[in-house]
Amino acid sequence: MYRLKHIAKSTDLQIVFVAVLYYISAQVGLWLSFPVSKAAPLWPPAGLALALIILTGYRTWPAVTIGSLIANSLVFLYLDTDLSRGLIFSLVTLAIGNTLEAIFGYYLILRFIKSKNPFHKTIHVFIFLLVALAMCLIGSGIGSAGMVMNGIIESSNFIGNMSSWWVGNVVSILIITPFVICWSDKFTFKWSKKQALEWGVFITALAIIIGIMNYNPLSETIQRSLPFLIVPFLLWLSFRFNLQITASGILIVSFIAIYFTIRGHGPFVLGSEDSSLLLLQVFIGIISISTIILYATVHERTVAQEAMAQFNENLEAKVKERTKELHEEIQMRKKTEEKIKISNRKLRKANIELDNFVYSVSHDLRAPIASVLGLVNLAKKEKDIEMMRQYLSMVALSAEQQDSFIKDILDLSRNARLEIDQEAILFEEMINEIFDQLKYGSEKKTIVKEVQVDQKHTFKSDQRRLKVIFNNLISNAIRYSGKADPHVKISIKVDDATARIHIHDNGQGIPKKHLKNVFKMFYRATEDNAGSGLGLYIVKETVEKLRGNVTLESEENKGTTVTLELPNLVQA
Repeated sequence: MYRLKHIAKSTDLQIVFVAVLYYISAQVGLWLSFPVSKAAPLWPPAGLALALIILTGYRTWPAVTIGSLIANSLVFLYLDTDLSRGLIFSLVTLAIGNTLEAIFGYYLILRFIKSKNPFHKTIHVFIFLLVALAMCLIGSGIGSAGMVMNGIIESSNFIGNMSSWWVGNVVSILIITPFVICWSDKFTFKWSKKQALEWGVFITALAIIIGIMNYNPLSETIQRSLPFLIVPFLLWLSFRFNLQITASGILIVSFIAIYFTIRGHGPFVLGSEDSSLLLLQVFIGIISISTIILYATVHERTVAQEAMAQFNENLEAKVKERTKELHEEIQMRKKTEEKIKISNRKLRKANIELDNFVYSVSHDLRAPIASVLGLVNLAKKEKDIEMMRQYLSMVALSAEQQDSFIKDILDLSRNARLEIDQEAILFEEMINEIFDQLKYGSEKKTIVKEVQVDQKHTFKSDQRRLKVIFNNLISNAIRYSGKADPHVKISIKVDDATARIHIHDNGQGIPKKHLKNVFKMFYRATEDNAGSGLGLYIVKETVEKLRGNVTLESEENKGTTVTLELPNLVQA
């Protein structure tokens, strides 16, 4: 169907279009009038005029006036009324009344409903009904008064004529206006298997009713029951379809009821045409407004359910989003708490180490000094040159111990403060250089060294820190060899990612009870040739600074193996 809102925006074209439709609807009204009284159960131009003004606005009111003049002229021509001055004045009065009726109805709809489609809410439908009842008083009242004043009807017939006219216009507005307004929108229809089944059931029921109507014992009863039998059909349309199909069903039922009644058939045929007319108008008016109210109620419920479903979806999405945010927040808090725990552990460790450090440093720094002072006092009293030389040797040994301790402290401090350098490392050269440096302090021991280096890849790390690591481990292997034939074996395998280092000696080993503590600060597993207790601690801290791992395995009287795994900083 051609959509009215797509008509050219030209006001003149709209006026012409409305006038033509007004005229056509008047022809339909005359076609559906009773043959004797010429009374029409509904007057389509009344409903059409309101619908078209609602759709096009106030500016098309001239079309209603023009269409009304033409349509009412057609009515008087249909009634074989003689042309006279009174008739002309009546036509003008009728046109004015019809125009004011449509304009007043449009005003009330804009004032109280504020929508061009008043059939989507139940309260709006009730307001529309009241608007129809009120506005039709204007058209029927002005028109009937004009006909009385111009002698077309007797004054004694004023109330009857006005009432009949008013009812016809109200019925027309209740049927025609919803039909035109809803079909001005785009038609949408979704067919489904369920609806196909419903149509099948309905057609079957309709065929059964028609069959019973032709069965003489029940035909009269079924005919009288048709107004009740048609109600479920209209209710079904309201529940299952959109307003376009519902309004079309109402229109079709109304036209069928009118068509058979004016031809003397059906349940609305009474003793007189006036009685039949009123009964028919009441029927089609009630089924129309009832069906539309039901449709509006169902539509409101559907919209509310869709809104609730959308609200639930939005709420669920917000809950998921908030849950995700809370989860992320919880994870962040857990990470923060974990960092705080780690920081607290490090802080406690640092505090403990600081206490141990202060205590040990004060003790280990003062011990050599006290020894030196004691030896110096003894040397002052000693007359024997050889004894004095022994004292001096002991003083030198104490100084060397203090120097070694200070060196360990400096290594520890540098490892904590300095950034990691990336230099190419040649392990074999570095290890040979360290052995050369340590052979002078090995108490004239002959150390058998075995160095195996498999280095085919460039390896980068911090050379200064690596020297500290190897110097401590190799010096420990030499210092605690404790055998006539000390042997130190070093194997290194380098790939593109890591360097795996094993340093093994055949020395005295470490008792099992000390193994878990050997990497602690100032921990000494033996008092023989006691060092500062910082060597292995410095090794562990330095290896961790290089993001590597260190492990130690030892068996008493068999030797010790230290395993290092250091990352290649080329990859980093």
